[in-house]
Amino acid sequence: MKFEKRKIWAGEVNVSYVDEGKRIGIPIIFIHGFPFDKSMWENQIETLLPVYRVIAYDVRGHGDSNPGTEEFSLQLFTDDLFLFMDAMRIEKAIICGLSMGGYIALHAIKQEPLRISGLVLADTQCFADTEEGKEKRFKTVDHIRENGLKQYADDSIKKLFSDTSLQNKKEVVSGIEKIILKTDVETICNTLIALAGRMETCSALPFINVPVLIFVGAEDQVTTPEAAQKIQELIPGSALRVLENAGHLSNLEAADSFNLHLQNFLKNGFANQK
Repeated sequence: MKFEKRKIWAGEVNVSYVDEGKRIGIPIIFIHGFPFDKSMWENQIETLLPVYRVIAYDVRGHGDSNPGTEEFSLQLFTDDLFLFMDAMRIEKAIICGLSMGGYIALHAIKQEPLRISGLVLADTQCFADTEEGKEKRFKTVDHIRENGLKQYADDSIKKLFSDTSLQNKKEVVSGIEKIILKTDVETICNTLIALAGRMETCSALPFINVPVLIFVGAEDQVTTPEAAQKIQELIPGSALRVLENAGHLSNLEAADSFNLHLQNFLKNGFANQK
């Protein structure tokens, strides 16, 4: 992480975060995917900090944030977001979440819509896991606890990235693999269980009335372009950007396109509201 790491207590979690850029207007809070950490947003932070206040934090148990003692759940992760905002004295924010970060963002706007000024949803979905999906996560948990993370990391990398990225962005791929391997086994297992138990948010999408930008990699195997299209159809006035030569980590695989669309979205004006 090239930016200064800070820590702040938010409830029982000592949250690790970075806070860069301007101190005016509504801040943008980035929430990473699973099982990654805040460093996945470095490119976006560097791009936006000349104009905006940009914050990225580690979800409990990930990166440099401690796991706490409570049982992991999407509700807990959502509560953590608001406790973090409270600790930072942030009343309202634009939330940008990828994958799991998108799940948290959608739960957050359903729970506290007045605290969210806008949403950026990258490579995520509004559906809950199917029974088959839940079973797959539980089997993955068993495999990790018996065999460790190496095979899990290898399998994940093949699903996370497009073929183009696997061939041409080896440094990015290697960086993500290292993050997975250094994440605590129990954090990964407990988060998999939390993701299996999450509620759907599709039914809440028609009631969202803030600006929303949706990203998806054209080759995303995890949360498909069809899932992104469903979100776009359900959220009034939302915009969808499908990024070519990108898989599930579109902000890393197609960073230039991602950043350009993100900057255009933020220029709509609400990011600089008081």
